[in-house]
Amino acid sequence: MGTHFTTAMMGGMVPGLVRTLAIVVSVVAVVIALLWVFQRRLIYFPDTTAVPPADTALPGAKDVTLKTADGLELGAWHVPAGVGGRDVTVLVASGNGGNRASRAPMAAELVAAGFDVLLFDYRGYGGNPGSPSSDGLVRDARAALAYLVNDADVPADRIIYFGESLGAGVVVTLAHTDPPAGLLLRSPFESLAAVGQHHYPFLPVRLLLRDEFSVVSLMAEIDVPTTVVFGSADTIIPPDQSRAVARAAAGQVELVEIADAEHNDEVMFTGGELIAAVKALADRSVGPAAP
Repeated sequence: MGTHFTTAMMGGMVPGLVRTLAIVVSVVAVVIALLWVFQRRLIYFPDTTAVPPADTALPGAKDVTLKTADGLELGAWHVPAGVGGRDVTVLVASGNGGNRASRAPMAAELVAAGFDVLLFDYRGYGGNPGSPSSDGLVRDARAALAYLVNDADVPADRIIYFGESLGAGVVVTLAHTDPPAGLLLRSPFESLAAVGQHHYPFLPVRLLLRDEFSVVSLMAEIDVPTTVVFGSADTIIPPDQSRAVARAAAGQVELVEIADAEHNDEVMFTGGELIAAVKALADRSVGPAAP
């Protein structure tokens, strides 16, 4: 009787276990399918609000239009340093949120330090057409560089690329084919897959990602003066990943760690240490400012 009872119980448990496993597999499959379809919504957070005219946000700035290789027209602001400038332009590639209006305070600090600045919005940001993707953002950055070199007559050896967070992946990809005078990476990451795996360790992120900025592998082939700036308390991009980017660089590297700073703290946008890092990079890559 005991054997009969046990067998009966096992017979009842096996179909139940199979049903449970089937449900679990189905749920996992649905989650993976949703992540595949909607993953870019977890990477890009565009502020689609139309930005104000350039000179209302930054005195002396002018609105310019960038034309991408795939036919998009993107809004940008070109801000000259004016009298006493260093004759060096900082091309700013923003992070994954906001638009160029939110970077106006940083641009103002850079202009005050003697730099010309180009702020541009990626496709899908700031009222621009299109939808963001890794390839698309790199095309947008190429259009920004083309404007500076071809339309604004800025020599390529007088341009510093400034990549903020996701923008670090953009400018590193650009620098791989079009090296700048200097490269400043603010809160860079090893790769998008590495960041995703850090935040979602239970998912096969590396297999799912369609967009991939392989920053570390590209940095090993970019031999330009480089500065890596990061916050020691960053919970979005692990500080160890920023350090790994610095170690991978083929060029001369300066590492600037801002103590107790989180990823989006104000000091990471307009703080004195950040602006000083840009100035020091310009001194190394282009030469000291005129006395």
